[in-house]
Amino acid sequence: MNIAKNLENAAFYFPDRPAVIEGDQKISFLEFNQESNRIATALAGMGIQPGDHVALCAPNSYQWLTFYFGVLKAGAVAVTLSNTLKKDELTRIMDDARPKILFTVDERLDELSDRKDRSYLETIISTQGDVPYQRLVENGSSSYKAIDLERKSTGAILYTGGTTGIPKGVMLTHENVNTSIHNVSHYERSTNEDCGLCFLPLNHVFGQVHIMNSTIYTGGSIVLQPYFDLEKVIDTIERNHVTKFYAVPTIYIRLLALENLKEKLRSLRYCFSAAASMAAELVREWKSRTGLDIYESYGMTESATMVTYNHYYRHVVGSVGTPVSTIEVQIRDKEGNLLGPGSEGEICIRGPNIMMGYLNRPDETRSVFWDEWFRSEDIGVIDENGYLFIVDRLKDMIITGGENVYPREIEEVLYSRPEVGECAVIGLPDKEYGEKVTAFIIPKQGRQLNQAELKSYLKTKLSSFKVPKEFISVADLPKSSTGKILKRELKRQMLEETKKGYK
Repeated sequence: MNIAKNLENAAFYFPDRPAVIEGDQKISFLEFNQESNRIATALAGMGIQPGDHVALCAPNSYQWLTFYFGVLKAGAVAVTLSNTLKKDELTRIMDDARPKILFTVDERLDELSDRKDRSYLETIISTQGDVPYQRLVENGSSSYKAIDLERKSTGAILYTGGTTGIPKGVMLTHENVNTSIHNVSHYERSTNEDCGLCFLPLNHVFGQVHIMNSTIYTGGSIVLQPYFDLEKVIDTIERNHVTKFYAVPTIYIRLLALENLKEKLRSLRYCFSAAASMAAELVREWKSRTGLDIYESYGMTESATMVTYNHYYRHVVGSVGTPVSTIEVQIRDKEGNLLGPGSEGEICIRGPNIMMGYLNRPDETRSVFWDEWFRSEDIGVIDENGYLFIVDRLKDMIITGGENVYPREIEEVLYSRPEVGECAVIGLPDKEYGEKVTAFIIPKQGRQLNQAELKSYLKTKLSSFKVPKEFISVADLPKSSTGKILKRELKRQMLEETKKGYK
């Protein structure tokens, strides 16, 4: 088994079909596969063996894709790193993964100037690095077949948790990734006629597995952009007749501010939201404005993306759907006991999509498993029809006055208010309550917050202990590279501000 064989199959069945669209350039599956072959043979000529780590730290690009598949074809492990990492973050992760080769961009070379201290790093691939990318292409052969590996062999290592703690390398096997991309393609009813837009980072599990790998698996086209730009996104949807749109809740919120939205998105047949569960009110507004559902799934890096899917046959607003093929989901209490329908507890997952473990962290790997069941650290509930509802992150739970409060419940109510654009609810230290429920809100354009009105409204919808003690209007909220609001980073910032106030 090798993930890269999906590219070879697509090149066999659809050689002339556009595989990648980047700006005005269209690259066929045949060209894409042949260039990846050249990278694979060049890497093998440089001494890369099956199982060796090869890192990618660069923005989305066609070259990123060909290098990624070249690494996989050669049987090596693709270590995919965020291009937004700062020098110290990059150093820590490089020292953990110890790649022999790094594919990057020239802008990062200064941050790698101390590489003499890294005996493991043999070669840097970039225009002004040790070997330019183009030389690999020139030296390689277009004729190559992906090395056949054991299904449990690690194919990719993706780092997670870097914004909230020490980054951990999630080891995904070829079986993990192939399981997920098959499920994505099946449940999204993808075909070779589809054209999907990808501006989310390819180092992230959603961009890499859910969008890119699944699109190649089905022979569809990927329109590749390095980042989200509202005007460019609207233009490329219209110009390239994009049929599948992948985004995160914050981007859907920005799109809802546009006029004539349905006309601008007329080529779309499918919309999907990732990173954080969509507020039900936003899903309803999107449907009203565009006529399109926003489909969701539940997943994480450790599950190679898709665990549940919501849902072609019976879409339930507010849910993340039912378990996908071959994947099992249970709700358990703190002691690991199985809970029945309607009971809140930790979401636990079993299936061939679950990671092998965390690189170099056997103790942390053991701590997130109950036998074969992966502990998600998310709180959820499964209803009598088997639909999963996310209550909140276990670590985001607020304990105020001895009561457990889940921020997501409060955020759902806040999103029903016309003045609320985006929001995040966190707990801040409080002498009386232990933690004070606090809401941070980005108002919609032209709107202002009235704390008294908001508090009065929430008191009609929630128990009094759940109503925020304070509503703070902000211009922005800290987000990950995929647009997910980082509550722990927000809390850290607020605690830092509080400390400064005491000085």
